[in-house]
Amino acid sequence: MIPTHPSAFPSDVVPQAPEDPLFGLMAAYRADNSDQKVDLGIGAYRDNSAQPWVLPVVKKADDILRNESGGINYEYLPIAGLATFTSAAAKLMLGEDSPALKEKHVELFISSFDQLASIQTISGTGAVHLGALFLSKFYSRPAGKPVYFSSPTWANHYQIFSNVSIPMESYPYFCAETKGLDFAGMLSTIQSATEGSIIVLHACAHNPTGVDPTRDQWMELASAIRSKGHFPFFDCAYQGFASGDVNRDAWAVRYFVSQGFEMCIAQSFAKNFGIYGQRAGCFHFVTGPNSDASDTINRISSQLVLLQRSEISNPPSYGAQIVSLVLNDEKLYKEWESNLRTMSGRIIEMRTALRTALEAMETPGTWHHITDQIGMFSYTGLTEEQVLRLRKMAHVYMTKNGRISMAGLNTNNIDYFAKAMDRVVREPVHD
Repeated sequence: MIPTHPSAFPSDVVPQAPEDPLFGLMAAYRADNSDQKVDLGIGAYRDNSAQPWVLPVVKKADDILRNESGGINYEYLPIAGLATFTSAAAKLMLGEDSPALKEKHVELFISSFDQLASIQTISGTGAVHLGALFLSKFYSRPAGKPVYFSSPTWANHYQIFSNVSIPMESYPYFCAETKGLDFAGMLSTIQSATEGSIIVLHACAHNPTGVDPTRDQWMELASAIRSKGHFPFFDCAYQGFASGDVNRDAWAVRYFVSQGFEMCIAQSFAKNFGIYGQRAGCFHFVTGPNSDASDTINRISSQLVLLQRSEISNPPSYGAQIVSLVLNDEKLYKEWESNLRTMSGRIIEMRTALRTALEAMETPGTWHHITDQIGMFSYTGLTEEQVLRLRKMAHVYMTKNGRISMAGLNTNNIDYFAKAMDRVVREPVHD
């Protein structure tokens, strides 16, 4: 008989981790046999038939890659990724005329500029992680100086920065009373934060609230961040998907660059290309317009490559090839812009339809916030109890904080959802 020994990893050392709430919600939805069930949880685009939509331009690019460009091979990419992809991603994010995009050169297989280094990553999550890891190792700050997230924020922000041992704080963001931006609270906290703190900002279509600052408010925030010497870190997962206009959605990032900030940007192509499973993303580091900017970027690039090598060695190829082909071809690019308008336009229509239905039923409360918010998500204002009653009563699946994915609504279920929502809002609260 083989002798048995206790594991070196008992439960007091390795406790059971909680289930990811979003993916647990997906599992519960799949297990529900109701033919009326509605999935408003996961952040992925669905067409009017509640089906995943492969963008026509992505299908076309795939066909070109397979049949017109020598076929797809499965060789390694350079550690920093596909140069034609990272260069195009940088231009998309910063704009063709950005001051950061001057004097292009190549160092260590990295396509970079005097003020910018761009590294291909495992979608936006990988970009946030690479940035957090770099800052944990190299950003000079007194012990305990934190990173600040909006309250609320994308839940994975906390896990990513926790994994690299950067202390975390939050700044007010969503106002439950107005269902809009608590700009005064946000600004005040940033102004009083320890000098040199890292401030994580959602570039557009804030996740999970759908509430964005105005341009004037972005300018005030930039001034406050500048005055305290904070380091801005933009997370951009919805460029072009939010408004249908890639330039409008990138305005805040481009403004900060124009003001000479040194900063990080995490960029995802999951949503705006609909290639969720291909994990195409990019991390950008922008330094200020100083005389030694080129040397700074060369040094930072070398360290980013070293970090990437130890973590994933090389990024995945296929999604980057699709994006590169589209962004670097004028005709395909215009078709992609049309596809973006199709997705963002349908979501805007659903916002209008839901608000109209609730107001027509005179559902208690105000509902203008549904159309005031932007992007994939809407913070409805429903309580956790109301959310759980919706799930039990109407087979509607949404996160407990009242956030819904607008892409899950369509002309076939919008009335059903609006009536169910009306019912739970009218029903008395149960203790």
